[in-house]
Amino acid sequence: MTQQLHKDYQICEEIGRGRYGTVFRCVSPASGDSFAVKSIDKRLISGDSLESQCLLTEPKILQLLTPHPQITQLIDCYEDDTYLHMVLELCPNLDLHQIIVDHGSLPECKARKIITQLMQAIAHCHKFNIIHRDIKPDNVLFDSRNRVKLADFGSAEVVGEGELARGVVGTPYYVAPEVLSGRDYGEKVDVWSAGVVLYVMLAGFPPFYGDDAVGIFEAVLRANLRFPTRAFQSVSPSVKDLLRRMLCKDVSRRFSAEQVLRHPWMTSGGD
Repeated sequence: MTQQLHKDYQICEEIGRGRYGTVFRCVSPASGDSFAVKSIDKRLISGDSLESQCLLTEPKILQLLTPHPQITQLIDCYEDDTYLHMVLELCPNLDLHQIIVDHGSLPECKARKIITQLMQAIAHCHKFNIIHRDIKPDNVLFDSRNRVKLADFGSAEVVGEGELARGVVGTPYYVAPEVLSGRDYGEKVDVWSAGVVLYVMLAGFPPFYGDDAVGIFEAVLRANLRFPTRAFQSVSPSVKDLLRRMLCKDVSRRFSAEQVLRHPWMTSGGD
């Protein structure tokens, strides 16, 4: 690890692990505050791949976006020939994935509170022409005050005004159909993924599923949205309307992040 990182922070226990690196808790001796340090081993990344380009631009993207109350803040960044280390604010509570696993599904009022903050983070990204491209419950964290923090911009991309992104990036259940179809795509892929997150919060299972990745992708491409009675009998018509507008296969008719935030279910809890 970079020597300067060790001078500035005491590295503590491992708190997460991914394909290209590890996340540790660290402490600043100067302040006594705890943070998370995400250490990416650059030797594991192939030089010209889409993933490598995104991972190595993650600090620049976070610098553009923060500070924002719903986005994990970049505190420090260190880099040498072997590693990229990002010191980030620590989110000590369970992530949304674990909350759903523990509870099965969430009450509509709690889901509304979470999705509102998540959509505020997404709308902020889109103002800067940044597409997150991996919105999923695992990347929805909660800080010590239980505020939503959108994390992991390792798949994010900055697109120029009026430009589109390309490349199959994302997580099977949450990826938008236009990504899988091989077409270039825009920021509304994040709205689709957030719609899947909202559906999962309410139902406890995803709207499009299969026995394996291929089956899931086929279901996503069909985009046949249903609301099984066993899971949705007590869910309001208003949130079903919002889900139809977020999980709309026709991108031209799919809501933008700002439109989601203005929907009656979001603004007034209208049932």
